[in-house]
Amino acid sequence: QHGGFWKGGQHWSEVLADDGISFIQEASRSDTPPFFMYLAFNAAHDPRQAPREYVERYPLDRVKVPEDFLPEYPYADAICGKQLRDERLMPYPRTEYAVKVNRQEYFALITHMDAQIGRILDALEDSGQASNTYVVFTADHGLSVGHHGLVGKQNMYDHSVRVPFLIVGPTVKADARIETPIYLQDVVPTSLELAGDVRPDGVDFRSLLPLLRGDTAAHYDSIYGAYMQRQRMITKEGWKLISYPGIGVERLFHLEKDPHEIHDLANLPEYAQMQASLRTSLRDLNRALNDPYGIP
Repeated sequence: QHGGFWKGGQHWSEVLADDGISFIQEASRSDTPPFFMYLAFNAAHDPRQAPREYVERYPLDRVKVPEDFLPEYPYADAICGKQLRDERLMPYPRTEYAVKVNRQEYFALITHMDAQIGRILDALEDSGQASNTYVVFTADHGLSVGHHGLVGKQNMYDHSVRVPFLIVGPTVKADARIETPIYLQDVVPTSLELAGDVRPDGVDFRSLLPLLRGDTAAHYDSIYGAYMQRQRMITKEGWKLISYPGIGVERLFHLEKDPHEIHDLANLPEYAQMQASLRTSLRDLNRALNDPYGIP
């Protein structure tokens, strides 16, 4: 509506990178280190406007439709509503062309953001503090952009709830991959512990430093997810149970064998015990976390 950066404004990802670079340069001249930055990119939120040269890196004939593509998610109205703003960014039923265009814009905007992150890391290197700085890259959610016939973030599938989480720093082993499930919010107690506060009051999550040091492989028994009163989720030991309390529907996926969450195993006799066990664990977490919307 307002034209965005295409009508002369500077792209927000570039504005944020410029601010980050300026702060690093200022901090490197300070006599009172250390410094802390929290940089929140708007990308890849819509409107997904990337510079044209980035869009052209992803010609539509090379953009694939997701393996779990559906023209319409069967429970869309119940879990978030077809008139939700995010879901109105594509027509119903979803078309392969619309999905490809949305994914093209999504990939382009992420690639452009990645270039800005590179500029920030270059500035950190130039400051001489790169080897003495912890850098965490994560996100608050992913987007469906065609997966399961959905567009936005308001669902419990991994393409939306399983966010990237990368960390580098003086005591972090390079190229290591830790499979232990964590919460995004663990970045807060981790940062506080790095700053010297190992027992922060009012923080319910857990520092990742024991995992990074290799002191333990345990962290959380399971991971809980929620969206309004409409959706609840638990992932545990390679399985996921999604509950839609308002309509009495459950979905069960074996994530290790079915990472794209295509084969719903709920209500199959051979998986009844697993479904019941996960439902019990979900109820227990629901109560432990004081969730105001219970699990039936």
